[in-house]
Amino acid sequence: MSEEFAVRVEQGLKLSRRIYYGKGIAPPVVPDPQSSPENFLPTAITAYASITDPVAVDNPDVPSYQPYVHARCDPSALVPLQMLGIEMRVDCWLDTAFVTVTGRWRVHCVMPSKRFDCCIAVPTGEKGTLLSAEIDVLSNEKTYKTKLVTEEEACDIDNVHKDKDSRFLKSQIFTFKIPHVSGGSIFSVNVNWSQKLVYKDGKFHLNVPFRFPAYVTPVGKEITKREKIVLNMNSCVNGGEVACSYSSHPLKVIHRESGKLSCEYEAEVPSWSRVDFDVSFNVSSGDLSGHVLVKSPSPWDSDDRGMFCLYLFPGTTKHKQIFRRRVVFVIDISGSMKWKPLEDVKKALLESLAKLEPEDVFNIIAFNDNILEFSTKMEFATDETISAVTEWLDSNLIASGGTNMLLPLIQAVKLLEGSKVGVPLVYLVTDGSVENEREICNAMKECCSGHEKSISPRISTFGIGSFCNHYFLQMLARIGNGYYDGTNNTDSFEHQMSRLFDSASSTIVANTTFDALKLLRSVELFPSQIPDITLGQPLILSGRYKGQFPDEVELRGTLADMSCFTIELTVEKAKDIPLDKVLARRQIDELTAQAWFEDKKELQDKVMRLSIQTGFPSEYTQMVLSLKDNDEEKTIERPVSIKEILRNPSYQIQKQMSRNIERTSLLGKQGFGFGNLAATLKNIPPWMEEPKEPEGAEILIRAASGVVDRVCCMCCLQCLSRVSDQCTIVFSQICAALACFQCLGCCFEVCGCLDL
Repeated sequence: MSEEFAVRVEQGLKLSRRIYYGKGIAPPVVPDPQSSPENFLPTAITAYASITDPVAVDNPDVPSYQPYVHARCDPSALVPLQMLGIEMRVDCWLDTAFVTVTGRWRVHCVMPSKRFDCCIAVPTGEKGTLLSAEIDVLSNEKTYKTKLVTEEEACDIDNVHKDKDSRFLKSQIFTFKIPHVSGGSIFSVNVNWSQKLVYKDGKFHLNVPFRFPAYVTPVGKEITKREKIVLNMNSCVNGGEVACSYSSHPLKVIHRESGKLSCEYEAEVPSWSRVDFDVSFNVSSGDLSGHVLVKSPSPWDSDDRGMFCLYLFPGTTKHKQIFRRRVVFVIDISGSMKWKPLEDVKKALLESLAKLEPEDVFNIIAFNDNILEFSTKMEFATDETISAVTEWLDSNLIASGGTNMLLPLIQAVKLLEGSKVGVPLVYLVTDGSVENEREICNAMKECCSGHEKSISPRISTFGIGSFCNHYFLQMLARIGNGYYDGTNNTDSFEHQMSRLFDSASSTIVANTTFDALKLLRSVELFPSQIPDITLGQPLILSGRYKGQFPDEVELRGTLADMSCFTIELTVEKAKDIPLDKVLARRQIDELTAQAWFEDKKELQDKVMRLSIQTGFPSEYTQMVLSLKDNDEEKTIERPVSIKEILRNPSYQIQKQMSRNIERTSLLGKQGFGFGNLAATLKNIPPWMEEPKEPEGAEILIRAASGVVDRVCCMCCLQCLSRVSDQCTIVFSQICAALACFQCLGCCFEVCGCLDL
């Protein structure tokens, strides 16, 4: 998918060579055609003109009268548009950042008399979710805006069509298109998304894609280029101080108060930013610190219970002792894991093993239809053992066979029995779905229960690609009181996989309890079980409640030396903090996993309401792009009869065509989905898109275009010469019938109805 997009951009850059910018003005610099396809993928928000007719590519101000091209682009070529301005605002709350980017572009590559769709590519940061987009086309004063609707509402929308270009190219690059923009037009795009802050060594790290290629810089010395960034950091810690330790752009502090810091960067530049926006900042120092935030429900909230959020930052507590680790790695080696995915898993596995101490113990179970163990017992993580693992991985981890997940998980839990030292951990890595996923969850629930006096096995899961059921993996991690992570970016995930292991294996407080919840009524907790406190990431609990929170609450647990741990947290009101939006993503994911596991319509409806209320997409809602209400009134809202068209054909046809053009676009889903069992059974690798059966019309179009493109090929001519007369007659009759149907379809499109 991303390779196809890169090829289309490369074709668009070749087409842009037709543009004449004026005497003495050099064209933009483009990448070397021999370079990697990655160089043609967007590294910041970018707009493209989707060109199907190469003849229309020209400077709208200075026509170059290029030679006529007897060809069409299928799929369309993507010509990057020149960007006129860029602004970005980032608001950080706890471990979530909300990013708003506003950019302006000009369709500098299309004749003024021509109109084409424009494609917008939005790369987001860590676990990015597109929340909204608004587009203003200044030439025709039209405004398009996204909104979330239910699946039923999407089906009821008139004149709706699915935007085939709206999808994830990779796990963090989302695309959608603006319909029919005229050459020379200027339009602005305002997009909002949320992303996660990465926590490491007591600091939060923010990375926002902000690298613009040279070919989007406007050509001409008189064009002013100004970029602006506003960063607001809110730690939600009263009395604490936010300290920015690193920034990729020169930030100026404009406001500082307890727990808050606002910075700004604004400059007139010769070319747009060539580096991502990176920031690192501290929100606490020293030992564990945190608070409990409470907030009353808003008037438009569908839930009348109050909200609460408990957060605890590990800080730089180096003196805290980490539990000894007993780890069993459960690795999927089915046929779909062949080549790069399995090699990346091996690298991440060796990197994780290198972080174990000699007194830690581990084992490895590889599975497909059968299971393959590194050892029959747990082994100490000595240098000699890890060297033996390296040889064992190279000779034994070969991708083949199917996927049987239950047997290796049961075997992993058995290996962890018999010792009460340290935290037992099962680390599952897979790229597929299986039929008995709910059975696996129930079996692991039984295995993890009955450990009242000891620490039950923790199960952490990592999903690769879109064919595995990520909500099953989330539910499995929740049952095992562990952690989950996943990715659709199969190009490089070993760092993400290693980071998950760091979080899961750096436990400093286990068996955590929050007794204050017993004093409240109608409590709903996210996640449903309280995770251990680790050095790898903050502990964040949220939920709904009825009753009165005490002024202080206690969080209890067990330390590595088996002594009791207690910390008192102050309860405060969440002032000026959008708590519902900050917590929305994790709550929607938790409820979706629960809705999948319990298969209840009530939970699905609850996810749907929360999604629409907070503006976060879900598996049960759909994002649509349509004209704003004031613009929709300009188009015809009733069918047009043939008699009316005959009286004033040009006016009515133009109006009716305008109505057909401005259809509501159904944007692609942003969720992982619930897996693809058929693709798993076929052992389709996660980096491949499952082949879809083309529709009948699509088959004929491909066949016809193939004949036209290769009519000069002697092999094709020889093949056609062998077609019998009867086949030729049948094929001609089919084409004639299809042409008649197309004529009728055209009449319906133009007339709206047959009012005779």
